[in-house]
This record gives sequence, structure tokens and C-alpha cells, in this order.
Amino acid sequence: MTTTATTLLSRHDGGVLHLTLNRPEVRNAMSLAMVLELRQALAAAESDGQTRVIVLRGAGGHFCAGADLKDMAAARAQLAANPNTLADINAAFGELCVAFAHTGLAVVAVLEGTVMGGGIGLACVADVAIAGTSAVFRLPETSLGMVPAQIAPFLVERLGYAEAKRLAVTGGRLDANAAIALRLVHAVHASGALDNALAAVLADVLQCAPGAVAATKALLAKARFATPASMVQEAAEVYSRAALGPEGIEGTSAFLAKRKASWVPQ
Repeated sequence: MTTTATTLLSRHDGGVLHLTLNRPEVRNAMSLAMVLELRQALAAAESDGQTRVIVLRGAGGHFCAGADLKDMAAARAQLAANPNTLADINAAFGELCVAFAHTGLAVVAVLEGTVMGGGIGLACVADVAIAGTSAVFRLPETSLGMVPAQIAPFLVERLGYAEAKRLAVTGGRLDANAAIALRLVHAVHASGALDNALAAVLADVLQCAPGAVAATKALLAKARFATPASMVQEAAEVYSRAALGPEGIEGTSAFLAKRKASWVPQ
């Protein structure tokens, strides 16, 4: 079933929620309305008990051209009434990135055409990012007198400090092959092969237990900032809960019986 919000197309296919940024006339530039609708769609998916994977992509051959400059111009006009207007809009996008980065659901980004500014931020928070050969990545903020403020932590996380800094100070431009060399994306496919590549990724994700995926994502997020020694006890407790829980029992039983595991939404 496909439903339409103001700025999004939303389609459920079993446990997969396909969210398509749907402002093709502006290469899916991200308005405040789109930010809010993406937050609402994520919250609904997290609570519906059925969704296991979210796929993000853009309509019209482009992923996302970054922030909508018309929104920013309108915000500047409101500064007299609310001096924090621009900061509030920027923070809303940051909260969106954090929400997608921290969700227990798997997130897959399909990147084509323009992937700019905040669009790169969304690519960086995805668990799996696949690109078509048409994808062109650009970090133009500093060339516009701006700062890639909210996506900076995710750029550093995905690319490392040195590459994130290089791209930021040069207004970096990358084609799909350069993006995979930097590990900004995980795979590049011919544009006509993207749907098949996405189907293969989704099949792999759906073979994994949803609760185990969520627990693993949370553990990995902590492990980035912790020493291995400090994680031993917590990791052991996470492992024990999983092994003794319904997914662990089902997974090991299926393995021993040489059958496909049947995961019940957690």
C-alpha cells in the first residue's frame, strides 16, 4: 500500500517501509515539513510492531539536494520575532539525523543523482548505503558561507576526521566511485541494477532477527566510545539475554534443524 504525505511517498512491503523524498521539482531539497514528516514516519514504524527495515530514496532521479534555501530565507524574515528561528530549524534536522542513527530498525539508503549537504547526512546515518553510478555527492556549505553543522558528527563517524575535514574545507564533490573509495557508500551499481541490489540487501537484512539487529546496533554505538575491557560485562549480559530469549532459541533451533528461522516481531 502506498500513501502520500505532503513531502513523502510511503509504501509498506511486508516488513519493509519504503520512504521516498517527494519534492522532485527541487531535487528533493529538505524543507522543515519534510523533516517533520520523516520524524513522524520513523516514530510510526518503530511502534507498529511490523516494520523491520526502512528504505530511504528520492523521487525523480535525485536523492536530496540538502536544505531548502527558501525555508532558510523565510526563517531569516522571522528573526525579529524569534531570534532562534534558524537555530530551531537546524536543530530539527539534527534531531532527525539522530533519530535515524539511533533507531533499532535497519535503515538502507538508495542514492541517485544529487546527494548534497543534508542528503549526505542521511546517507551517513543509514546502516547500508548503496549508490547508483549517477550519484554525485557534494558538501557545498562552506562555499555558500554556511557550516555543515548537524551532519558534521556523522561525517566524522562515517569518513573519519581527516576526510571529513578535507571535504568540508574544499566544498567537496565526489562521484560514486570516489564515494565508495572513502566508504561513504557501501556499494555502487549501475542505475538499472539498483532495484535488484536493494532487493538483495533487504533479503539479507530480513534473514536476521529484528531484536538481535536492534541490540547489536545499540552495542556497536556504545563500542565506538568505549574500550573493549569496559564493555566485557555489558556485552556478556546482552549476549545472554539474546541467547536465552525467543530469537536466540529459534535461531539455534532452526540452525540445528537446517531450516529457515521464523522471526516474530519484537
